[in-house]
Amino acid sequence: MKRRFTPRPVIFLTGIAALAMLIPLAFAASLKDLVMIRAFALPLGATLLLAIPAVFITGKQPRNFNPADGFLLVFLAWALCCLMGAFPYWLSGQGIRWSDAVFESSCGFATTGATTIKNIEALPRPLLLWRSLTHWLGGMGIVLLTVALLPLLGVGGFQLVKAEVPGPEKEKVTPKITHTAKFLWITYCVLTALLFLLYRIGGMHWFDAICHAFPVMASGGISTRNSGIAAFDSPFIDGTTTVFMLLAGLNFNIYYRILGGKFRNTFTNSEGRAYFLIFAVSCALITAALTPVYGSVGRALRYGSFQAASILSTTGNAIANYEQWPPLAQAVIFGLMFVGGCSGSTAGGIKVIRHVVLWKQAGNELRRVIYPQGIFSVTLNRKVGRKDVVYGVAGFIGIYALTVFITALATAAAGMDPLSSLSAALAITGNIGVGFGRVGPAFNYGPFPSWLKLFYSFIMVAGRLELWTVLGLLAPDYWRR
Repeated sequence: MKRRFTPRPVIFLTGIAALAMLIPLAFAASLKDLVMIRAFALPLGATLLLAIPAVFITGKQPRNFNPADGFLLVFLAWALCCLMGAFPYWLSGQGIRWSDAVFESSCGFATTGATTIKNIEALPRPLLLWRSLTHWLGGMGIVLLTVALLPLLGVGGFQLVKAEVPGPEKEKVTPKITHTAKFLWITYCVLTALLFLLYRIGGMHWFDAICHAFPVMASGGISTRNSGIAAFDSPFIDGTTTVFMLLAGLNFNIYYRILGGKFRNTFTNSEGRAYFLIFAVSCALITAALTPVYGSVGRALRYGSFQAASILSTTGNAIANYEQWPPLAQAVIFGLMFVGGCSGSTAGGIKVIRHVVLWKQAGNELRRVIYPQGIFSVTLNRKVGRKDVVYGVAGFIGIYALTVFITALATAAAGMDPLSSLSAALAITGNIGVGFGRVGPAFNYGPFPSWLKLFYSFIMVAGRLELWTVLGLLAPDYWRR
């Protein structure tokens, strides 16, 4: 029997995302930029014109549904948002092709620090604001936002978040999912506001401060400048960005525990401890390699810590061309592309918790060789974990590796060298954006063929939704009851 799917929630979610266009539309109106007013007014008006009647036509929907229904809803909502968000680029009068527009929009909602645009500073300011805003919305998730603010949506909230929040284990940090979502968004907004204020203190113009605070908190490495954060040449801004990239890549459930006074639980968090350990070791190795290059430990630490935090949190920012750094520093950066941030964060990638699980399971297998009759379990946060978590982690990493391999093959088919192909596959699947070779910090995705950019757009969304959410829809069994 075919699965039934009710489209009302998808329409509702897409309409909410379209309403975000009111912000750059108002900004364009204040600048009297008629081209950009049209670029935002047309997709906004068309989306609402279709969405409002569709909500009434589809009628009332059941309040609960199973996880598979949630996966389909989330994917359709994200796909439609990416398509809807592409129109301002396409209609901006900047000569941006449709495939490039879809790529830019997908980079935004998937929080991938990639672009096809060579001269960023030539873009209209309302479009730059929309570019940053899509990253910010995608960071915590459009679906999570609407579940927090629109409990009348008519769907089971936790099923949506299970498809939206990255990581192998999802938990309700508060008893009700709407309270959870509201807390996460309040935390997200407070951290964004704090970063904005620090950027202003560091000398950024208010527009640059907003357009950098949005993507940094979303783990997206975009900028209003062609040379990115490096254009400001400020140790204070670099250091501030480093700290907030790390905060964005940390599990947001930890913030709830801190505010609740549960400091002991915070310090015993297995993933958080591993996350900072990986950063500290990577930062130390890169700094050691760069000290002879920059002539001082201080400057080497500035650049090394920034780049380690950027790649680990999958932000994708760069303040130097790291492809010109010593081989040790490059090797560490390349290795970090396989890690990712924490589960329950705005970061992408495999996630630290999965590496923790595999490392602990590897240790158990080694003990089993020594003690064949022993019984060993994986412990997380000083508690015995479920066995199915190990199986789930192994399955995810397998499908992740397969996705990277297929994406690398597609890139190689477009004529790219092996290093660029593998690097691009890791950068796109992990929502990092930058890599090595033709996708290094000195290049962008503009020269890539249109079909590959559209394929990348699909992979970015799939990676942002943890692969299973999207790839599961391709299985025939999904469509059978």
